[in-house]
Amino acid sequence: MTQAFAGIDFAPILPPWLLLALALVALLALAPAFWRRARGAPLRLLVFALLLLALANPRLVEETRETRPDIALLLVDHSDSARIGDRAAQIEAARRLLEARLGRLPDLEFRTVEVPEGGNQGTRLFTAMEQALAEIPRARLAGVIALTDGQVHDVPATSPIEAPFHALLPGRPGEIDRRLRVIEAPGYGIVGRSVELRVAVEDLGLPEAAGAARLSIRRDGAPPRVESVPVGREHRIEIPIERGGPTVVELAAEARPGEVSEINNRAVITVTGVRDRLRVLLVSGEPHAGERTWRRLLKADPGVDLVHFTILRPPEKDDLTPLNELALIAFPVRELFQVKLRDFDLIVFDRFANRGILPPAYLRNIADYVRGGGALLLSVGPEFAGPASLAATPLGSILPARPTGEAGPGATEGAFRPMVTALGARHPVTEGLTGANPDESHEARWGRWYRSMRAEQRSGTAVMEAAGGAPLLVLDRVGEGRVALLLSDHIWLWSRGHDGGGPQAELLRRAAHWLMREPELEEEELTARIEAGRLQVQRRSVEPGPPPGLTVTAPDGSTRPATLQPGPGGRATAELPADQPGVWQVSDGKRNAFAAAAAANPPEVADLRADPGPLAPVLAATGGGARWLGAGAVPVLPELRRVSPGRDAQGGGQGSGPGGGWIGLRRNGDHTVTGIAATSLLPPWLALPLVLGVAVLAWRREGR
Repeated sequence: MTQAFAGIDFAPILPPWLLLALALVALLALAPAFWRRARGAPLRLLVFALLLLALANPRLVEETRETRPDIALLLVDHSDSARIGDRAAQIEAARRLLEARLGRLPDLEFRTVEVPEGGNQGTRLFTAMEQALAEIPRARLAGVIALTDGQVHDVPATSPIEAPFHALLPGRPGEIDRRLRVIEAPGYGIVGRSVELRVAVEDLGLPEAAGAARLSIRRDGAPPRVESVPVGREHRIEIPIERGGPTVVELAAEARPGEVSEINNRAVITVTGVRDRLRVLLVSGEPHAGERTWRRLLKADPGVDLVHFTILRPPEKDDLTPLNELALIAFPVRELFQVKLRDFDLIVFDRFANRGILPPAYLRNIADYVRGGGALLLSVGPEFAGPASLAATPLGSILPARPTGEAGPGATEGAFRPMVTALGARHPVTEGLTGANPDESHEARWGRWYRSMRAEQRSGTAVMEAAGGAPLLVLDRVGEGRVALLLSDHIWLWSRGHDGGGPQAELLRRAAHWLMREPELEEEELTARIEAGRLQVQRRSVEPGPPPGLTVTAPDGSTRPATLQPGPGGRATAELPADQPGVWQVSDGKRNAFAAAAAANPPEVADLRADPGPLAPVLAATGGGARWLGAGAVPVLPELRRVSPGRDAQGGGQGSGPGGGWIGLRRNGDHTVTGIAATSLLPPWLALPLVLGVAVLAWRREGR
């Protein structure tokens, strides 16, 4: 719109300071005349005034202005909390009504800004506003209207604008919400011990907390236990860690009548079980070249406490030397294999021959220890085929292989390269070992061994084989425990680099950790985890054949099928979206796995009430107001008004109920000058006769 504006301006012929000096001189010259009350003093004053006015050069300035319309911002909150219940529909309906009303206001443009979900950073409403303001001249900003639930997490300390900021909130004031807040939850726990969780059930929107709430606690999909928790006070929960790897704990507080939503009544916590320092008992038989292999391996692991005994003098070699002259200690048989047997996580026998050192009762204790969940590893040599073999003792009942009993020597002598079997290529102990044969038709690239024991495999899985397909490394599960049998005493050649060496340390480390049931070395395992909103499932098995189908159970109880895609090393994987917070369960028909999906935006669900409180500093600083849209299908909007700068920007209905009153948008009057015309009000041809005429009048009056 084009408008004309007129005004008086001055374009002095002399500098202003000089005009001021002339005015002072004139006053000094006129002072005596006024003091004497001369008859022509007023006319003299008029002469000087006309002269100074002519030198100031007054002008009539006429401007042609093109006014520019003001701009209003409409912020529409699309965060998770703004989509709870019918909030999204109400905000969308209010948006359509507001856009229609704003479009009818004269000299006003509006721009709608969508505020997206902020991920794990909460609602970034002011960030979106600042981005929009970068394209708007601040002189044209009429105001900001935000359609939001008030749960904004980037409210600045000082208002970034001077124009009014108004908030329109869905629903009515006085909402209440119950939430479960996790105060402290450890990420790791020691296997065999308990961890402590600190939580609190809080009722938001109530003047004071009172009463108790029922809290359901579920661990790894097991039946839940229920505890009564005082509302508004900290509560401690003991969670036992029974195995290594992740333990998923789901907490759920009972719903409160009338609360906004139950989304934040739940919390999911993952505690990774780790073992304390592992206690390993290593018993070495007669000294041999590879005896120190096991000691170096176990001593190099900082997580292992090693107890090592070497039988240097068996009973049949007693030379009647007095005990006080021996530099050796007696083998504490009873203490190790009866009193403290179950304190050990792993027992290793390295070329141990039972020559009356361990009575049958103690060997039977070891077998029972394994069946009850213990771990046993045997590395055998020629003694395995002799009369003192451990296979001929009560311990033989849990061994996966026995000496063949054939006539002749019990060992096969001759160079051979250990081979990984087809099942071993899928087993985590031997899968992917450096230098291993890629398949059964190719030879391995690691160094050769020269002796293996002849044995008949009775159970377990042979993951490595010697010449002719004879079992070399056999792994087996016995009851709740595990046994590994290495049918050669030449693995030490790899550690010496003989014939190129081999992955001796890695193989023995994996075998030891598999025996101690480390989760990452389970050969039959189904695992699930959630990353970046995706449920990732991995199934590992040594059994050949296509993987079975999966059944995935979402936190809300709904189920869906999933298909595993086969991969190398006995692995099969599947991936699907995890679009709900809570515990996801995956089953392949035999095994179950659990994964915890936390809320995608924790700040967003911390308080689900529609509340103008977080916006209060900006509302107060800009003079804006907060209004409620009501609970009906059609939102109740306040009246829109244009106000002048410095006037109130809202009135009536502040925070009391739905709609009501009015909210104002500032009228800035910003414009662009398109033309200027200036006309002198006292040009020289007029100023000169006026000055001379008044001077003559003054002279004549004083001459009388």
